[in-house]
Amino acid sequence: MSYVSLKIIIIQRCTPICWIDSRQTHMIIWHPTCMSRCFIFSILKSSERRCDTAESLRTRRCEQMDIINPRSDPVFLKNNDLSSNSDNVVQLKPQNLLFKLRVGEIPQTFNVSFKRAEGYPIDLYYLMDLSFSMKDDLDTIKNLGQDILYALKKVTQKVRIGFGSFVDKVALPYVSQVKAKKNNPCPNRMNTCQPAFSFQNILRLTEDADKFKTRVSDQIISGNLDSPEAGFDAIMQAAVCQSVIGWNNVTRILVYTSDDTFHIAGDGRLAGIFEPHDGMCHLNDTGFYDSTKYDYPSVGQLARVLSANNIQLIFAVTEDSVAAYKALSKLIPQSVVGVLKNDSSNVVLLISEAYNNLSSTILLEHHEAPSGLDLTYRSHCTPEKGDNTPWQRRGECMNVKLNQQVNFTVSLNISTCLKEKQTFSLKLQGISETLKVSVETLCDCDCQDREEQSSHCNENGTLTCGICSCDEGHLGQRCECELPKDMTSADSMAATCRQDNSSQLCSGHGSCECGKCICWGTHNGNFCQCDDNSCARHNNRLCGGNGQCDCGTCNCTANYTGSACDCSTLTDQCRTVGKLCNGQGTCQCNKCQCTKDFFGINCSKIADACPKFL
Repeated sequence: MSYVSLKIIIIQRCTPICWIDSRQTHMIIWHPTCMSRCFIFSILKSSERRCDTAESLRTRRCEQMDIINPRSDPVFLKNNDLSSNSDNVVQLKPQNLLFKLRVGEIPQTFNVSFKRAEGYPIDLYYLMDLSFSMKDDLDTIKNLGQDILYALKKVTQKVRIGFGSFVDKVALPYVSQVKAKKNNPCPNRMNTCQPAFSFQNILRLTEDADKFKTRVSDQIISGNLDSPEAGFDAIMQAAVCQSVIGWNNVTRILVYTSDDTFHIAGDGRLAGIFEPHDGMCHLNDTGFYDSTKYDYPSVGQLARVLSANNIQLIFAVTEDSVAAYKALSKLIPQSVVGVLKNDSSNVVLLISEAYNNLSSTILLEHHEAPSGLDLTYRSHCTPEKGDNTPWQRRGECMNVKLNQQVNFTVSLNISTCLKEKQTFSLKLQGISETLKVSVETLCDCDCQDREEQSSHCNENGTLTCGICSCDEGHLGQRCECELPKDMTSADSMAATCRQDNSSQLCSGHGSCECGKCICWGTHNGNFCQCDDNSCARHNNRLCGGNGQCDCGTCNCTANYTGSACDCSTLTDQCRTVGKLCNGQGTCQCNKCQCTKDFFGINCSKIADACPKFL
């Protein structure tokens, strides 16, 4: 439900000040929670609220033509149609939006469409574990470059392939530091191995399959001491060294092959390497990464850089390591695990199937949205069937086919005023295209009026849109308060209305005006902490009618005592000839409290007198 106000302005804390004069009667529909009180010159009484429903204000003589109702409709700054044209590929629509949102109103929605462009180019970087146990795999992969290109060209005619390899950090306890063993880390003297390294970029992305075969054929297996490898180091460098690897703005696939597990952040300490990885590119002129300065990257770092660079990751690993990589894949968006045969002979089929799995999963998420803006998504994965998923924190469609369009409805709900326009993005995992969304909040009115030293502001401020902007040294809704020299703000002045740091202003029973409490009803005291109607009652009378209530305590008149002044200190009602209560009781509150066997007003009667005295 939208609320309206007489020419209203909302300041940062959403406190409206409403104003109208004989010349203007404009109203504005606004934030439903902004219903505070202010001085009205005409139409509305000073006791009436200014933020209200349009219907309510019309009943108070505000004509429909005088109601201003700003809309929050989106402005499409860029909205190109989806296209598979190689010269102008558009897979995500729209591309740029502007919203002007009103705090607290009904959430605004817009639609997003995605359709994977047919024949969209692919960059595939093959990252291979060259530890000694992968010797058979290296012999196989030397001849598979053309087959990989051929398989991917069934999807697109534009494919490039690159190659990199990894072993482990050249430090104990990962790699032997004995000179002979360091130069030839093979487990036996019958084989020849190249010295170990953490990562090397061997072939920049290229369309030349022969060049891939030549460069990979030149590679020699290596070796290390422990089972886990420096795969994380390799993934990080392959992802962040954009220019060295040669990534284009296309579908990016990183194929990671290994027959063992991986070192994680913290393992570097075993070699005395304590500095966390900085997430930067550190390849030298020959493509090698000197990994002895930084620790292994964390899983979180890898997830962030892969997502930021729109790289989809395929883990092609042997059966023994599948469980570990499946657990890892759950933490890295747009990654998938395939089972690699011991000699990598099925790697072409594995890559093809993994790519299809990645391509069939569409995930739409937002990044760097401003605080106070809530986004939810409804996915329409098969629009022709009219399907609707529940509102979720991201858009998600599975088993999407090539040339199949999917749509999403995105809901925006702002709960706070923004100081300035802010921009965030919506992205599909693994897709470089983004949707930019800019958001402004309508928290001010352009009233085009300004009155300096206004009488409404007690001549201590400027009146604009009905709100007083006080001159230096003055505070208050109408600049009626003079700020003491020892105070710096309204907050410091309000602090003088609190009994202690944790209490409410004026104990919740009054308003703080110019640093002093104005109490409501029967409350009083410097902090309205006292209620002169809260004392104990007797015979349904405050303080029994025999005293005055002072801050919750009865101050009794003469001859009365007790919490409700219900106890007389006189003894006239207890007195008989000579003795109080006939000597058979005590006088309490001017009433006899008789001892055992006696009763009556003056304890003059004997209980069961006959059996006792006859």
